[in-house]
Amino acid sequence: MEIAFIDTNIIIEYLKGNQKIIDKLNSFDEVFINEIIIMELYQGAKNRRELNYIKKSISKFKILKTSNEIIKLAKDILEEYTLSHNTKIMDAIIASTVLIYDLKLYTLNVKDFRYLEISLVN
Repeated sequence: MEIAFIDTNIIIEYLKGNQKIIDKLNSFDEVFINEIIIMELYQGAKNRRELNYIKKSISKFKILKTSNEIIKLAKDILEEYTLSHNTKIMDAIIASTVLIYDLKLYTLNVKDFRYLEISLVN
């Protein structure tokens, strides 16, 4: 059984109808996102119609809760890597979510996560 946590950029490509991304997402048994991903998508909506489209389109993905443990690990990741790798808060939370839940990350921004000990989808 193959499961993955998907980054915001994957969902954006999915929403644009990128067939390669859609095919890859369909190959997973389960696909997860979190509230951070949802907030990034909502922030990018240009109008109410687009927001409603995003909400409807992401309803098929399972949502992982962002726990205190995830936030603490994200803080530790930022402390360790923000100066050396310019790690962003959202990326630290995504990385810590993947680490805590022991999932593979599917992202188009591999460089943002390569230096962390997480499994990436090929």
